[in-house]
Amino acid sequence: MATTQHYLWAAGHFVLLVSALKIFLSVATFGSPSPWWYKLSFTGALLSYAIVCQKSLGPPQPNIAYLRKAIIDENVQYFILAFYWWTSKPVTLALLPYAIFSLFHALTFARTTLMPQFLPPGPPATAGGPPTPPPLAKKLQVWVKTNYDRAMSLVAYTEIIIFVRVLLGAVTFQNSLLTPLIYAHFLRQRFYQSAFTRHALATVDKNVDEKIVRRAGVPPVVGTMYEKAKGLIAGWTGTALSGGAPAAAAAAGGR
Repeated sequence: MATTQHYLWAAGHFVLLVSALKIFLSVATFGSPSPWWYKLSFTGALLSYAIVCQKSLGPPQPNIAYLRKAIIDENVQYFILAFYWWTSKPVTLALLPYAIFSLFHALTFARTTLMPQFLPPGPPATAGGPPTPPPLAKKLQVWVKTNYDRAMSLVAYTEIIIFVRVLLGAVTFQNSLLTPLIYAHFLRQRFYQSAFTRHALATVDKNVDEKIVRRAGVPPVVGTMYEKAKGLIAGWTGTALSGGAPAAAAAAGGR
């Protein structure tokens, strides 16, 4: 049976989803998204991720071992990033990865917790056996399994686009100069922990190299600058941009 904490976790995801939908609809209709809805979205994210972090790490402890464990925890990283977005000037695109995660969490919660309470069960799989989950729950489970990898890949590409957005935003003074630095560190962690992020970065690198840098008519200096930029990134991350999984990630099993 679901606990109060589990319902609060789900409530955070539903709040994030509804608020993000309101914002995205406003953008799609050329409206001006309200900062209030933006704050509410990340408030939902902070609630859900705080519960997950507490469950996975336990109560905060003033020691190095706990700090090291927290630093490499993906949920802690997303919690810290959500807090940064919550306190910063709105960047609407930053909501999309959180909204995608919340969609899958909300659907799973609806399937496993809500539907069995409000929908009639399916027929027993065998004569005299227990009833099966509601048919709609089964369809939802299939949809989630079918689309999960595609959604996580979309998150990875979106996070790269967000970095480009905040980098340009820093140059044009639309966001803080600190924002791309913080987000670059976040992407560095995602590179080590997520196979989806590594694949997305390698794909982007390949397309930029083939379709822009080495395109006919592009001055050779562009290619030289691009290779130097990749070298700097490689030195910072400890691995080649287009290479395989880093040793640390491989040892940890990735995401």
